[in-house]
Amino acid sequence: MARWFFMSSLTGRYTSSPETRMDQDLALLRVPSQPEEFVRVLEKEMAAVLTRDYWEVTLPNELATASAQSPGQAAFFASLCLLDAPVLYSSMKVRDLLDPSARAYKSALERHHLFPRKYLKRQGVSDRRDINQVANYALVEWHDNIRINDRPPAEYAPEYERRFSPQELKEMYRYHALPEGWYAMDYPEFLEKRRRLMAAVIREGFERLRGGHGAG
Repeated sequence: MARWFFMSSLTGRYTSSPETRMDQDLALLRVPSQPEEFVRVLEKEMAAVLTRDYWEVTLPNELATASAQSPGQAAFFASLCLLDAPVLYSSMKVRDLLDPSARAYKSALERHHLFPRKYLKRQGVSDRRDINQVANYALVEWHDNIRINDRPPAEYAPEYERRFSPQELKEMYRYHALPEGWYAMDYPEFLEKRRRLMAAVIREGFERLRGGHGAG
């Protein structure tokens, strides 16, 4: 059921005409009488929705948005929790710092523009939709977000990289869908590559739920 909820949230399955969609889904479950049959029907429907084209084409295209309510961005952050990923440039875990029971005066995590707004504006990128692309955000600890401020990524990223071993950095960048040398890329190229990598991380998080296995 966790996989079904993940799929439904990611694809907005019940966003449009939810009553009709729910009736259709309930109709799928009228025949199964055994738990194994019930699961098989759900898995078959999920496979029909989350095809290879969905993961490799549709989802990366849907991530080309600046909406703060993007299902793709929510699924990406959820996947970081499921995969027990560290916060970018930190040894802390995303799932620990997103824990609603961990109260603090200031939010422990903040959405950080990897290519800061003022930096992009100096480069001639002025459209808010371009600046606030989902693929331009990462979760960092709030004090790192303050220190980075509007510095160019090619300036701050190598500085933060020195905190970690090559293997730690490679794993961190994989989780956060950051291509090698991301901070030296042209901004449009970076967005396109990161959207594809984000979709792959979301898929990995979804698959982590198979069999009921997930982080903590």
